[in-house]
Amino acid sequence: MMRIARDVAGPCLAPHGSVLAVGALDGLHRGHQALLARVRERAAALSLPPLAISFEPLPRAYFSRTPLPRLGSVRDKIEGLAHAGMQRLLLLRFNAALAALPAEDFVRRVLLARAGAREVWVGEDFRFGHRRGGDLALLQRMGAELGFAAHALETHLHDGARISSSAIRAALTADDFAAAAVLLGHPFCIGGRVVRGQQLGRSLGYPTANIRLGRRVSPIQGIFAVRVHGAAASLPGGRSGTSCARDTGASLPGVASLGLRPTVGGHEPLLEAHLFDFNGDLYGCHLAVEFVRKLRDEEKFASLDDMTRQMHRDAAAARALLGLPLSVSA
Repeated sequence: MMRIARDVAGPCLAPHGSVLAVGALDGLHRGHQALLARVRERAAALSLPPLAISFEPLPRAYFSRTPLPRLGSVRDKIEGLAHAGMQRLLLLRFNAALAALPAEDFVRRVLLARAGAREVWVGEDFRFGHRRGGDLALLQRMGAELGFAAHALETHLHDGARISSSAIRAALTADDFAAAAVLLGHPFCIGGRVVRGQQLGRSLGYPTANIRLGRRVSPIQGIFAVRVHGAAASLPGGRSGTSCARDTGASLPGVASLGLRPTVGGHEPLLEAHLFDFNGDLYGCHLAVEFVRKLRDEEKFASLDDMTRQMHRDAAAARALLGLPLSVSA
């Protein structure tokens, strides 16, 4: 089980030394996966625990004047790092105090005193400390003085372009889910626990599993053909939900809406997924909704009847995209 800590202050997480990966790690894309694999490999060679240091909120989001769309939730990050073999996680609260910490103090207080660094691995463009004053050169210079090694993993490319969280967000904004999946190394999903809604979808013939986004800002909005992972856990013989990055079980096809639901006056983003030909209780289940294709943008309808007719068309389009026969009521 991975041990998790949140604060700069505290006892050393690896008193006998560790091999570290440090970064924002949003989405745990293929570049991140390669970094974690290298850390795991080096930790095994040195008989030391592999340890990850990351930040929540993301530093870029903390300083941004506009909300930063996320590729994954905090839960996704924690589960992904555990699955990648990290034995410790220092998930630092990024706040004014941490933002003001000089790079040299970050090295001494966080990398050494808190994490017991013997080797530190970062991306080639990694910057840290007050006003981004720290970089690989500083890590290597201080490492030579303080007794740890620092390395940058070579940049991972796809079709000649660097794999990055920004590139994935751009692909999702362009509704190119296939390109995003290639860069991520898995389909783009949004996960969460199913909560009770207004039951409006049920009354219109389209019961939905509702997932609140909370503070998370989604890079996409609209109506989508989807596959839902984790719903099989509610059926006899099912198993607990998992993120679709690691799910090897059956997924269920459906159609989903993600946004503010302007026709019914929604005030917070909500993910509503209707699973085709499904009859089960999903309340309280943790699902991961995989986005296959965007069907259209959200729109405000003059009446519920108009909205329902469009829902029929959306369901038919999603069924066709997912290779399903039309329902009798479509």
